Amino acid sequence: RESRRSESDTDPSSKKQRQDDGDCKHGKAAATPDKAPRSPRAVEDTVTPARAKAARSGASEEGVPTPDFRLSGRLAAEANTVAGVELKYSEPAEARRPANSRWRIYVFKDSKDTDMHHVDTASAFLFGRDRRVADIPIDHPSCSSQHAVLQYRLVSGAVMPYLMDLASTNGTFLNGEQIPEQRYVELRSEDVVKFGFSTREYVLLRE
Repeated sequence: RESRRSESDTDPSSKKQRQDDGDCKHGKAAATPDKAPRSPRAVEDTVTPARAKAARSGASEEGVPTPDFRLSGRLAAEANTVAGVELKYSEPAEARRPANSRWRIYVFKDSKDTDMHHVDTASAFLFGRDRRVADIPIDHPSCSSQHAVLQYRLVSGAVMPYLMDLASTNGTFLNGEQIPEQRYVELRSEDVVKFGFSTREYVLLRE
């Protein structure tokens, strides 16, 4: 299950170097490796301060133009602020609203269904304690004001939901395992999400 959640951190460069050295010893020219395709279920997209600044200026860290990040729903604000609150997150260029799918989040407390949220009416939904900006409020004191975001993204021709922890204090958990912060992790129907030390379970269902 972990393999489809996040991009492998294993660096194959050392293995490739040994192979290239072996080719050279036998008089073979090292072939240029093809770029490995990125899996739609294994996407890493770290939001660094440099990238955030580059996104605002229209140029990347390497000087290459970057996509124009646009916001939607309650995340929409010309200056990336809502109700005077600066948002910690900006939507990527591949953000899309799910057109032909109905997604719901059911909230359970002590195995009892306590709430339900329609999460297919916009391209992104912000979780957090700050009700001025949160699309889905999470009131437990262990949760951050802007804790995590559910983001729909167009990847390999399909619009699917992804979850990102916004460097929260006490973490975001998917099916009992803490996800890395500031990385997109793909979600599937029946996945269970928990925030901080809250016992509430947020179950994503595709209907």
